Amino acid sequence: MVKPIVIFDSGVGGLSVYQEIKQVLPNIPVVYCSDTQGFPYGPKPESEVIERTSLCLCLLAERYEPSLAVIACNTASTISLPRVREELGFPVVGVVPAIKTASEYSKRRCIGLLATPGTIARSYTDQLIQDFAGDCHVIRVGSSDLVQMAEAFLRGEKISDEALENILAPFFADEQTPDAIVLGCTHFPLLTE
Repeated sequence: MVKPIVIFDSGVGGLSVYQEIKQVLPNIPVVYCSDTQGFPYGPKPESEVIERTSLCLCLLAERYEPSLAVIACNTASTISLPRVREELGFPVVGVVPAIKTASEYSKRRCIGLLATPGTIARSYTDQLIQDFAGDCHVIRVGSSDLVQMAEAFLRGEKISDEALENILAPFFADEQTPDAIVLGCTHFPLLTE
């Protein structure tokens, strides 16, 4: 029997990752778990995110014996990966903001990072920017509201264009505007329509 891949997120954002995995590996079983009790992770203290991520993945490992775990949450990935990799006896991968790709794409050397407040503030994110976009001006916008909007959108609720414009406004407030914006939360691709 083929062991499943476990995908973990605080909410439904990881469904964007699920879709990509199923396209590439259609015959591999996938277990999706969202920590709705702990949702959202973005504004939570690092210690709480690490504990919740570790607990959930350990319980999933015990129940499903997966071949791979995917932490499909930028906030959890940027702080929890080292610990859960030590705890679990199988590969664990995460998602992190695509700073390197945006830097390679950017002609104006100005990129935007749209993520949760937690991901924006992490030292891991600072290091990504230093390592891969040190010569770029990076405009950071942290929004927990956008995460909530994505969850509401998937429930069939209408999303306010005005609220969305207000969240994105800091990217266009200065003369120097980004020519690439990184969606640093797996919830955000769900709103691209």
